Amino acid sequence: MHHRISLKAVHAFEAAARLSSFALAAEELFVTPSAVSHQIKLLEEQFGVCLFHRVHRAVVLTDAGRRYAEEISAAFARIDMATRELGCTAKSDILTIHSTPSFAMQWLMPRLARFSAANQDIDVRLNATHPPPADLLLQGVDVEIRYGTGRTLPSDTLVLPFPAETIVPLCSPVLLEGDYPIRSPSDLCHHTLIHSEASLFKWRDWLEQHRKLKLDISRGPRFDRSFMIISAAVDGLGVCLESLLLAQRELETGRLVAPLGLDGQKVQSYTLNLLRSRAELPKINSFQQWLFEELNQGTDETVRPPRRGRKPFRA
Repeated sequence: MHHRISLKAVHAFEAAARLSSFALAAEELFVTPSAVSHQIKLLEEQFGVCLFHRVHRAVVLTDAGRRYAEEISAAFARIDMATRELGCTAKSDILTIHSTPSFAMQWLMPRLARFSAANQDIDVRLNATHPPPADLLLQGVDVEIRYGTGRTLPSDTLVLPFPAETIVPLCSPVLLEGDYPIRSPSDLCHHTLIHSEASLFKWRDWLEQHRKLKLDISRGPRFDRSFMIISAAVDGLGVCLESLLLAQRELETGRLVAPLGLDGQKVQSYTLNLLRSRAELPKINSFQQWLFEELNQGTDETVRPPRRGRKPFRA
């Protein structure tokens, strides 16, 4: 049988049991001692169990009352803890983002401070695990930034494509100082090519656009992450074929240059994925708007051209 009880009566019982006094319980609850006594009597009558021994003006828990008090006290302690934790977190909302590692490291991390400054009521949790778990958006992730295609998304998923990226050869400015400076595509035959094993646009695709060139694309180091490819190019390991979007910091600081210019193949690679049913949540809506505003600022206009006074080759 399901017993519906009064929370007011339970609260009165918990206070009286903890303080061993109806009077002190009444003082704590801002009621009269008779009101506390009345509520406890209602519990005893409802369950047919004596909860207190009344000894003159004192009250002592019965065995049944003691067992009930232990459970009730534990429950009230959990409620109190949950309430304190809610008070600590209620002022902020947590936005959980899952991103591919390279986009997270090369583009998103350097800009998160701007998002946080503009949205001080949102705390960001950024995950960049690989491979990501299945049904990511159904496992506590608010938005997912994905490269290419692959896993099946939930039917309720809203897929928002990023603006197309520009892919061009990039290298350390040190390579422009050697015996074989890079002034035209044919000069690449004197340099090591750094390969991506996961990119949607590889050196083989680039050569399709430069059919007269004879480059050995069978040699050279290979990496499966753009952040490693960019780092290798910065270290002077060779020439990489990478996204201006991801290499923007390195181009702005001069650690990388685009020896053949900033015009290149446009590739639509990344998407922002979120559940339609959650799209209007303030934290998700704010991040979506901020992200695309940042992306739409572009990269070709913000990166600096190669140094050393050379005019870059433009195909």
